[in-house]
Amino acid sequence: MKKNEINRLENAIEAILFTMGESVEVSKIAAAIEHDVDTTKKLVHRLMDKYDDECRGIQIIELEDSFQMCTRKEYYPELVKIASQPKKHVLTDVLLETLSIIAYKQPITRAEIEKIRGVKCDHAVNKLVEYELVMELGRLDAPGRPLLFGTSEEFLRQFGIKSLDDLPIINKEREEEFKLEAEEEAKLQLDT
Repeated sequence: MKKNEINRLENAIEAILFTMGESVEVSKIAAAIEHDVDTTKKLVHRLMDKYDDECRGIQIIELEDSFQMCTRKEYYPELVKIASQPKKHVLTDVLLETLSIIAYKQPITRAEIEKIRGVKCDHAVNKLVEYELVMELGRLDAPGRPLLFGTSEEFLRQFGIKSLDDLPIINKEREEEFKLEAEEEAKLQLDT
């Protein structure tokens, strides 16, 4: 095999192991690069040696008849520092709308949120729970015992308010305007 072909195959193996993120059987790698298992093993071991010679932050490990790309253990302290940093969550319009409904109408069920929004809200509610802005408050004493949702202390922290009493008061006139706009929008959608 020519040097260019060896480099291309090593690059393909590297891409496979990086993308999969878990161990990949050598037979599957061999099939992907269209070579036999013995040649594939030699190519992977050659790549492993390169990583070791260059003291790279990643390595390839062998697990029975599989290979996996992973981080070298000596870099775990740096990884822990990154992983422990707080993540910034992006609140889309859908999430903000769902969060505001929960904040003003809590405790509230998914079905009640969906009735107000007019669309399914599973994803939005799940994301808000994941972001710890919303939490389960218990179950409604009704058929099916649906979950009740409300805002969390993290919600108060993130929005800089002491209690739900500090939420802005919705002007009744403005609320009526919103209702009319929503009804007109729904009517337009039905007409199209």
